[in-house]
Amino acid sequence: MPEIVKMKATRRAKSGKGAARRERRAGRVPAVLYGDDKAPEPISVDFVEVLKQINRGRFESRLVELDVDGEVTRTIPRDVQLDPVKDLPVHVDFLRLGKGARITVEVPVEYVNEEASPGLKRGGALNVVRHVVEVWCRASQIPERITVDLSGLEIGDSVHISDVDLPDGVEPTITDRDFTLCTIAGAVAEEAAEAEEEAEDAPEAGEADDGEKDAE
Repeated sequence: MPEIVKMKATRRAKSGKGAARRERRAGRVPAVLYGDDKAPEPISVDFVEVLKQINRGRFESRLVELDVDGEVTRTIPRDVQLDPVKDLPVHVDFLRLGKGARITVEVPVEYVNEEASPGLKRGGALNVVRHVVEVWCRASQIPERITVDLSGLEIGDSVHISDVDLPDGVEPTITDRDFTLCTIAGAVAEEAAEAEEEAEDAPEAGEADDGEKDAE
């Protein structure tokens, strides 16, 4: 069961830019509650509480129980707008989650057991292709993380999404290919490639001599 954040909200009598500015001056963040085949509802939430949840990370992947003047609704934050200068929240959309609702969320990928990878022990480098994976699942099944075990991986090995055991009911939104999560790259091979690139960029000896003769 994913963590559920509890947050109090208040209905807004008015919408529009003027009303939103008044809410912000009062230390609140204007918001809209929408979805589940119901009319959008203007609300506001406490600025400090929203900022705290944003700073925790994964705000848009967490379930939020909004207590709107005593009426509790399960939601998930969507479209969090930040001030372009101060980088502080100025508006949040909350999506209502009906019973059995399925949603798309980004789940962080955690790479573990680096010390058990022979390739990394021999000087290879972990090349992380994806730090998050977008999945499709029920709101009650949002995983905290996707864990990739690096044990036994050699230089040149890759881990694809098919190599990971996702919880039942959790599916990646990308279905047309077996995408890569990470690879174990060879440090020696990378150095050789860099040396080859430098050699290709360097002028040949004849070209250098011609340049000197032209200068004369």
